[in-house]
Amino acid sequence: MAEPIKIAYLTGEYPRATDTFIQREVAALREQGFEVATCSIRRTGAEHLVGEEQKAEAARTFHVLEAAARPLISLRAHLRALTAPARYLRALRLAWQTSPGGVKPMLYQLFYFAEAVVLADHLRRQGVQHLHNHIAKASCTVAMLCQELSGIPYSFTLHGPDIFFEPIRWRLDEKIARASFTACISDFCRSQGMSFADRTHWERMHIVHCGVEPERYAAASPTRPGNHLLFVGRLAAVKGVPLLLQAVKAARQIRPDLRLTLIGDGPERTWLQTEAEALGLAEAVDFLGYRSQSEVAEHLQQVDALVLPSFAEGVPVVLMEAMAAGLPVITTQIAGIPELVEQGVSGQLIAPGDAKALEQAILTLLSDPAHAAAMGAAGHAKVRAEFDIQQEAARLGQLIRSYLAGHPPPTKRPDVEGADG
Repeated sequence: MAEPIKIAYLTGEYPRATDTFIQREVAALREQGFEVATCSIRRTGAEHLVGEEQKAEAARTFHVLEAAARPLISLRAHLRALTAPARYLRALRLAWQTSPGGVKPMLYQLFYFAEAVVLADHLRRQGVQHLHNHIAKASCTVAMLCQELSGIPYSFTLHGPDIFFEPIRWRLDEKIARASFTACISDFCRSQGMSFADRTHWERMHIVHCGVEPERYAAASPTRPGNHLLFVGRLAAVKGVPLLLQAVKAARQIRPDLRLTLIGDGPERTWLQTEAEALGLAEAVDFLGYRSQSEVAEHLQQVDALVLPSFAEGVPVVLMEAMAAGLPVITTQIAGIPELVEQGVSGQLIAPGDAKALEQAILTLLSDPAHAAAMGAAGHAKVRAEFDIQQEAARLGQLIRSYLAGHPPPTKRPDVEGADG
């Protein structure tokens, strides 16, 4: 029997309550026979460890900054790296060349280099064969430098939207060029990456969706309360929460029993709670903070629709979760969202930043329960067919195996047995 392929995962913080899709992907790859070592640049705050799953993952994760801050560990890593002086100097030069310029950014590049030295030493000692990164910003810089230091190939999942605001600063072009492959979460995401990548690298940019476990949400209640909306996400203006509060206030003129529950936390929670009170919504809006995956699944069974009026997104996993639960969704027609949500079929798509359109979408959906149920059923089918984490992890696993073997797949979206999309 062949030895399992040992891979490592690297993100800025792992695990996090806001990035549970990465945790699901890691679990699915383990189920498919990969040995996965998780690495995180920083230790996750306690507020993100909202379930036993996250606590267990945190306990088994290697924390790069903590290791790099220990002089003996760092010194040993540098001494071992210097046994291959050419690689060491090439990585240092790469850190210099990919700096966006200025004293402070250059200092950060040197920090990333120091982190990469410690990470490379850890991965070599663990026998890791491939490194995969999520997000493509600072932690991906560390992964790129680690590859130059160790020779261990790396890949990364490109999400957006943040990276597309500053692609030059984060040298997205260089990361795509040096990666074995890039997994893009949508066609829209892939097109944005292609805008900054040399065309010779386009064929190594593949589509691998983020995914959910449909069976976790399959037992949704057949009856809905008729007046209850749910938001799940970071409490920040970019998620459109201020407009959601305005829309709920306006809609309550016609539907005075309308309620809104918000799951999540963020830098603007206090301000948003104050705003809800100022709008007279103190009794109609509940702020619950972070909740575990299981608790979110329970809330999805108790509401009529999920609302996510974001201004910038990739393809939000929370929409997949809601659709898997048979819920219709109301969201904005931006980025990769229309690749998941079809207007009038699985949900309502509105223009971003339009509170009036959001209000009308809420009232329209709640006024026709039969159509809402049909949209929920269509959304459930869409997620099962194209956003099942087992299928998507199989696609990613196929890419890792293929590139390690030197036989890259010829298709944009890898085929896996039993997958439909």
